[in-house]
Amino acid sequence: MAAHGDRHLTTSLTAPDMSRPTKPGEDIPARQRWMAVLAKASPDRIEPLWNEIPDPPGWQFVRPPESGMVMVRARAGGTGQRFNMGEMTVTRCAVRLDDGTVGHAYIAGRDRRHAELAAVLDALLQDETRRETIENAIIAPLAAAQQAERAAVARKAAATKVDFFTMVRGE
Repeated sequence: MAAHGDRHLTTSLTAPDMSRPTKPGEDIPARQRWMAVLAKASPDRIEPLWNEIPDPPGWQFVRPPESGMVMVRARAGGTGQRFNMGEMTVTRCAVRLDDGTVGHAYIAGRDRRHAELAAVLDALLQDETRRETIENAIIAPLAAAQQAERAAVARKAAATKVDFFTMVRGE
């Protein structure tokens, strides 16, 4: 927050409105899914997949990658009163492909290239003619890797599970 005279100026990162389609017939749940996969993916996994895309498009920045802080809110017990859990760093980016399609990305951390690639891929995935290719070449492998990581963590946690039981004494 910057003070300016008696007034305070606050800048905040606001997410694009994903509740309304940007194009007629846009599939909002599909877009939310691919954006989640891209945001959670490791940049080291995205870059090699991106390099395999034939004929990558040209793009310009609508909003170049920029990092900032957001307040993470939570609820006590998951359903109770809200509280501010802490701050985290995010990087956002918006791009416009040469055909005019706009893509957005918000990622945790400060990796500018990750945010840029996620925004470009978001724009590409909005194009019906390229969606299946990008889904198969990038989104599906990333989603499968993320699922495998979750399964490995679940297996590791399950290995430490202790089954307690109560023995009833005869009275």
